[in-house]
Amino acid sequence: MAKNKTIFVCSECGNESSKWLGKCPACNSWNTFYEQKVVETKHGNLKESNKQPAKPQKLNSYEAKETIRTSTGFGELDRVLGGGLVKGSLILLGGEPGIGKSTLILQICDKIKGEGKVLYVSGEESAEQIKLRADRLGINNEDILFLGETDIDIVNQAIIETNPKLVIIDSIQTMYSDEITAAAGSVSQVREITSQVMRVCKSRAITTIIIGHVTKEGNIAGPRVLEHMVDTVLYLEGERYFSYRILRGVKNRFGSTNEIGMFEMKDKGMCEITNPSDVLISEREDNPPGSCIVSAMEGTRPILVEIQALTAQTVFGMPRRTANGVDYNRLALLLAVLEKKAGVMLGSQDVYLNLVGGIRINEPAIDLGIIMVAASSYKNVAIPKDMVIMGEVGLTGEVRKINLIEKRIKESEKLGFKTCIIPESNKKLLKEKYKLDIIGVRDIKEAMNKIGLR
Repeated sequence: MAKNKTIFVCSECGNESSKWLGKCPACNSWNTFYEQKVVETKHGNLKESNKQPAKPQKLNSYEAKETIRTSTGFGELDRVLGGGLVKGSLILLGGEPGIGKSTLILQICDKIKGEGKVLYVSGEESAEQIKLRADRLGINNEDILFLGETDIDIVNQAIIETNPKLVIIDSIQTMYSDEITAAAGSVSQVREITSQVMRVCKSRAITTIIIGHVTKEGNIAGPRVLEHMVDTVLYLEGERYFSYRILRGVKNRFGSTNEIGMFEMKDKGMCEITNPSDVLISEREDNPPGSCIVSAMEGTRPILVEIQALTAQTVFGMPRRTANGVDYNRLALLLAVLEKKAGVMLGSQDVYLNLVGGIRINEPAIDLGIIMVAASSYKNVAIPKDMVIMGEVGLTGEVRKINLIEKRIKESEKLGFKTCIIPESNKKLLKEKYKLDIIGVRDIKEAMNKIGLR
């Protein structure tokens, strides 16, 4: 007779314990133990077992089938997914509360009209609440089926009976299984429920989108193994009080993880932005000191973004450094290079840096732009409005080569810019001729001379 028992497993390192521990003795992580049921059975030899041993086969003997995809109706979302929804795939969508996850998913349900049934399972909202949102968004799809349930056994039964094209679970933290004694939303519940949904949907080739809550650090709530179980992990990012949203692929078994999709939240729901560069620099009418345009790459797409800097005499003993949209430590490093290698003394200045539009960029190609706007604000000299600046800056003040320079220049040329400052090492490798004036620089002093900041 099989005997059930409970053990506690660390979600970080997998260490097991017979009782719950606040701190894992193996990896020293706090509050990482979750409850897991274990079934002990008598182990027999392979001949006595009913299971047949699997025989390894040559990889070349398998025939790779073409991936079947369904368009979501959003070109930006299709780009992030690698071309659309893959049949039988399991997608995890995370984001902060109020960022627009449920709105985006409901719009997808409407845009795939005619492809088959859609089962929308919600453990957070009632049918009346979903219907009110659907009416506000102008959604009218007769194939959308709603199920307000949190018991995963009932949900799985509904999936089997309806056999939909797409299943939405909003959210995974509200579902529970009777097999686990822990409360809904705990790591053990989330892991078990995801495993059950994956078995049911993959066996029937049903595409499934799971909505997940995030922690205060911005990660998906629950065990890290959850992100390993699913095929695709998407994060919907953006400031809650900004209208722009960025959909970023963190994991994708069927496409690239470097692509992003950009949306704008309006009264009619999410609207995709096909040309982010034009939107992010559209309100830059005048030409004040401390502002310039930089070129950043998100996947295979170049995006032009405006960087603003403000320097002011500090009234405290230690000057402030504030960065919005870029890494704070990177800003501090670049300001130190500006002081040491260009003689711009900012030791008595507060420095505030901002990327317009609420977007966040970690690419080093915007280093030269950050240094130039800080020097522009300090010297009160404006950078030409029709200039784009790009380049990585090293600790000795040199401007280093960046990748995909041709795409960056073509995007700048398309939007009507006249001058482009790039690393000299990149300029030597250019083969095409462009309408804009391309200036190559070797270090930050030369760049400042070209702009008129020295």
